[in-house]
Amino acid sequence: MHFDLTDLRLFVNVHEAGTITGGAGRSHLALASASERIRGMEDALGTPLLVRGQRGVHPTAAGHTLLHHARLVLRQMEHLRGDLGDYGAGVAGHVRLLCNTSALSEHLPRALAGFLARHPRISVELEERASPDIADAVRAGLCDLGVVSDAADLQGLVALPWRPDPLVLAVPKGHALAGARAVRLADAAGLDFIGLAEDSALQALVAQQARRLGWRPRYRVRVRHLEAVCQLVGLGCGVAVVPRAAAARHARTLRVRPLRLADDWAARTLVLCMRDREALPGPARQLVRHLQEDMATAVPKR
Repeated sequence: MHFDLTDLRLFVNVHEAGTITGGAGRSHLALASASERIRGMEDALGTPLLVRGQRGVHPTAAGHTLLHHARLVLRQMEHLRGDLGDYGAGVAGHVRLLCNTSALSEHLPRALAGFLARHPRISVELEERASPDIADAVRAGLCDLGVVSDAADLQGLVALPWRPDPLVLAVPKGHALAGARAVRLADAAGLDFIGLAEDSALQALVAQQARRLGWRPRYRVRVRHLEAVCQLVGLGCGVAVVPRAAAARHARTLRVRPLRLADDWAARTLVLCMRDREALPGPARQLVRHLQEDMATAVPKR
């Protein structure tokens, strides 16, 4: 049995695209060449790797096993390139970090700035995703580290608490709810909302919780940044679910009143997660140490 990296990358791309055609395109291969490679892998193993149907393909049991190991091998090659290939460009390492909306907008930039200043030869690739997707990506070896809400399924991962990150309902000062000490998301049913883009991790969480209550938020405006959300709330355009840190930062200047959300899912903590700390590449271990030091010195925001 002999699979090269092109075979493994193709198989992962076919799975993610859902079709051999899509996987071939992502792999920059002709469809005939991609199909021949898939057949060659199946012939070498003596078993089908894909179930082919009118709506695309999905892995067989053997295909799932190959997919798992293919991702590990490809991720290890990324580590190799990160640890060795960038030396010529003056970079000594590379870390891939996935994080949720709140971590990206409120907490990580300052912490990462300190890390990059201390480690000028390490680069960090940062990408926003929903917390459950991040946990899955860490488990699958698709990234080094994740910063997620503690509400995500962290089974099988090492999880280190990093930041308290409760969510609040931001309302304009003078709003009918502004005098409340705490509210529930259900109290906002029927109100106009300001939200982030639909692909935002935070917005996906709010939509999920509203569905569980049997209603759907009515969005007047969707924007790309939490600062714009808070500005529009302060101008009386609607209410919004945002991290407490974001609402507190804008409360005085933008006439925003943050109300504690009493729902259990809103009382969340950001955690740093990884598969195995000792197995991390050196640059990723250095980032973990830095974030833990940052956690120990951070002053909680009220």
